[in-house]
Amino acid sequence: MGQAMAGAFLERGYMVTVWNRTPGKADELVAKGAVRASTVNKALAANELVILSLTDYDVMYAILEPAAEQLSGKVFVNLSSDTPQKARQAAKWLAERGARHLTGGVQVPPSGIGKPESSTYYSGSREVFDAHRNTLEVITSTDYRGEDPGLAMLYYQIQMDIFWTSMLSYLHALAVANANGITAEQFLPYASATLSSLPGFVEFYTSRLDAGKHPGDVDRLAMGFASVEHVVHTTEDAGIDIALPAAVLKVFQRGMENGHAGDSFTSLIDIFKKTAVRP
Repeated sequence: MGQAMAGAFLERGYMVTVWNRTPGKADELVAKGAVRASTVNKALAANELVILSLTDYDVMYAILEPAAEQLSGKVFVNLSSDTPQKARQAAKWLAERGARHLTGGVQVPPSGIGKPESSTYYSGSREVFDAHRNTLEVITSTDYRGEDPGLAMLYYQIQMDIFWTSMLSYLHALAVANANGITAEQFLPYASATLSSLPGFVEFYTSRLDAGKHPGDVDRLAMGFASVEHVVHTTEDAGIDIALPAAVLKVFQRGMENGHAGDSFTSLIDIFKKTAVRP
């Protein structure tokens, strides 16, 4: 990801200084015109704007703490993934050392970097964001979420919640399909049709969810419970691991036990909001 970002800046004519814990990873960028910094301190000295693309925020501390005297006056755009709370803590930590922090949540893989149709969430100081917006839009288009440093990371993580859960359900369904002689190519139009229908459902239920109302006029949890049971049994018959649909069934069961059998399946949001049940 960091290589893709630096490459995008180089292609747009920016002067880029790069540093990586594994120096060889910067070779291709240096060949394209980037300046390789031999130390973190030298990298920080090169520019006011510093873009971080790391595994998580703990790595940020590991890298920056030894260079604490170089942080004052810098703007750090942290595009690493972590929790909203850690983003807030990082912003405070940098502010205490005279630096400013923007949180970023990149919504695309490296192949989407440098494309205007791609987008990144940002949050933190509006003044800092506005000052560097044109530069950041070299990476992707920008979606500013607010002053709270945690907001960009929150939006990113809830999107990942949907993405990974959806992709796992696709892989699980494909495993059941494969066990019954259906290839990924054969399954493709049907999987795509189901996934493409989801925005319509999300839109329909949005006003009801905001109102906290879950009438059973369109669907009932009891019918959903029976449906998921059938998925679990179909999975068992195919000899495929049932852990994923069984976990879904357990959530439906908790809803039933809490008196929501006649309500919409959306009533399960109240189950999620209750204290987590530990296995």
